[in-house]
Amino acid sequence: MTTAPLDATFAALADPTRRAILARLARGEASVTELARPFKVSLPAISKHLKVLERAGLIVRGREAQWRPCQLRAAPLKEAADWVEGYRSFWEESFDRLNEYLKEIQEQEKGSGQAR
Repeated sequence: MTTAPLDATFAALADPTRRAILARLARGEASVTELARPFKVSLPAISKHLKVLERAGLIVRGREAQWRPCQLRAAPLKEAADWVEGYRSFWEESFDRLNEYLKEIQEQEKGSGQAR
């Protein structure tokens, strides 16, 4: 299994501006100008962010006359979520073991406190 697509997804998600762009695109397609509106950066800077998202496969850009709409592609996000999900079960099991250990200690402390 190659990790390049997953690496590209996480690299793209590392930037808060790109995450905000994806959140906006989750509500529907938008032009570069519409995507740039809430940010205090130039259109070329937004275009660079869009190129990173496009290379990661997180967005696609279309062409309708003068308008170049961007659309979210969620498949790479699903792959990233699936990868993270594998670690969730590890942590849940670890926390369950810790919880059992703490219960044992509390029971031991209660038992030793009653003998006094």
